[in-house]
Amino acid sequence: MDNRQKILNLVGLATKAGKTASGEFSTEKAVKTGKASLVIVSEEASDNTKKMFTNMCTYYKVPICCFGGKDELGHSMGKQMRASLAVTDEGLAKAVMRQMNMIGGSEYESK
Repeated sequence: MDNRQKILNLVGLATKAGKTASGEFSTEKAVKTGKASLVIVSEEASDNTKKMFTNMCTYYKVPICCFGGKDELGHSMGKQMRASLAVTDEGLAKAVMRQMNMIGGSEYESK
């Protein structure tokens, strides 16, 4: 199993555990209320969406990375397409970030 799949599996696991918030509104709320440990924005998200979350996450000191297609992210959560999601569990967020670092293409900023 490749690292991309491992990341999607971890997102699925986090979702089953009730440790994710997805969709623009919920993701934004998780960041602003200090619940988000990691934000993932789809590579297919609009530039505005990427910029908004990058600025927000920088301000609130939440790690953020661009990863996956909207279908991929949504599917891993058992939902429709998702352009953004927040992982609200510190341990799961760290596990995702470890995998992100292995694939190397992430815009991941540490707290």
